[in-house]
Amino acid sequence: MSKAVDTRLSDGSDGSDGSAGPDPSRWKALVFIALAQLMVVLDATIVNIALPSAQQDLGISDGNRQWVITAYALAFGGLLLFGGRIADLWGRKRTFVVGLVGFAAASALGGAATGEAMLLGSRALQGAFGALLAPAALSLLAVMFTDAKERAKAFGVYGAIAGGGGAVGLILGGFLTEYLDWRWTFYVNIPFAVVAAVGAWLVIREPAGGRNRSPLDVPGVLLSTLGLVTLVYGFTRAESHGWSDATTLGLFVASAALLAAFVAVEARVASPLLPLRVLTERNRGGVYLSLGLAIIAMFGLFLFLTYYLQIVKGYSPVRTGFAFLPMIAGMITGSTQIGARLMTRVPPRLLMGPGFLVAATGMLLLTQLEVDSSYVGLILPAQLLLGLGMGTAFMPAMSLSTYGVEARDAGVASAMVNTSQQVGGAIGTALLNTVAASATTSYLAAHAAGATGAEAQRLLQLDGMVHGYASAIWWAVGILAASAVIAFTLINSGRPGATTVVSAAASEDEDEDEVKIPVVAH
Repeated sequence: MSKAVDTRLSDGSDGSDGSAGPDPSRWKALVFIALAQLMVVLDATIVNIALPSAQQDLGISDGNRQWVITAYALAFGGLLLFGGRIADLWGRKRTFVVGLVGFAAASALGGAATGEAMLLGSRALQGAFGALLAPAALSLLAVMFTDAKERAKAFGVYGAIAGGGGAVGLILGGFLTEYLDWRWTFYVNIPFAVVAAVGAWLVIREPAGGRNRSPLDVPGVLLSTLGLVTLVYGFTRAESHGWSDATTLGLFVASAALLAAFVAVEARVASPLLPLRVLTERNRGGVYLSLGLAIIAMFGLFLFLTYYLQIVKGYSPVRTGFAFLPMIAGMITGSTQIGARLMTRVPPRLLMGPGFLVAATGMLLLTQLEVDSSYVGLILPAQLLLGLGMGTAFMPAMSLSTYGVEARDAGVASAMVNTSQQVGGAIGTALLNTVAASATTSYLAAHAAGATGAEAQRLLQLDGMVHGYASAIWWAVGILAASAVIAFTLINSGRPGATTVVSAAASEDEDEDEVKIPVVAH
């Protein structure tokens, strides 16, 4: 995600003249902003590896285990737009530091958790403070790096950390869980946050005049957050009570009503949290929808593979972390060597659509998963295809997420693509976990009579788990295929390399020349 802003300050200047040159400490500031980004990316993957150990230690049920991931993703995704608005109101530096301090405190709470409720609460707090931290960091980069070449380098560093940090998190999570304790996957955030907060407070100098003092859209925040929480809780409840349960259906109806009310409010308020013009352009809408669906498929898979490798195959946490590296390598290769090289030569739909189909092919291989499946023969090639496909699709999608927006909307457009990913991840974890659990229960009920003896019961349990995973992965294949169809159908723009946004001030004043600034998306 990038946070692009109108480079002109409140006095009408663009901050690029001789009297207001670039901040000499901007590269030092980038170090601490990048460190904060690394912490957030690490946290997104490091907890996946530690989850089986934490579940066993705290007695978390199978039905509630996905909330360790979902609580974070939903709080982050639901409050991300609000966090960007707070950064504009309070000041980006102040919001950035508050987000870091809060994230560190929430991590300490998670590491010290004595039960399920305390752990889930700490994860929700991490997500809430992450929603403050992420947009503030990106908007700081946007206002501090105004030269086009420097801006590209700065966002390049930020994006490289976002991609490579996932691999570091998987391996670090394995080492911490195996050789120390799962609690250290939370405690490790604290030194990152403290160093980044102190450095940011001493080094960052936010340009003056960049705040947006429009009144907060409080109804929009409440309606969007409640609507999304209700939606995910509906998927989660379906696992234990069934899809036809009256309360489950009521949750889905309530969610639809809350989100419909959110849209109605955004269409009428003077300063909406999410201007609807950001969503109604077909290319941006296609990106948000296809990317959100793809993340639904990917998040569920991460959870299933972690449990399959550790519980069914008996991998240690460290070995599990290394086992995920082919997927990360595929993502980096697809993004930097395929997507980045071709996105200025071919229309984005010809990268996104095929990319999602390649990922769906990798997912299709995993539907053949069995208790004794070979890692090298099945899981490794499936991961490579998944990584290559998703990496190829993500690069043009991120660039296209700010397609044709005015400068006043560029930040919220960038935030929206991250919101679609976070909410997609929350829904994916809940939905696919529900499908897997239901399929496992049905399998065990159908085969229980033939299992006599302790060893037969153990094998039946493993067979049931893997059958549930495979059933859910079939759903993921269909979801990725739908992402490809949406990309081919809705996205009709040309090459995104020249994407620009129009200055809000210029677009509203017919006497001024049109001002365009580049958007760098990661």
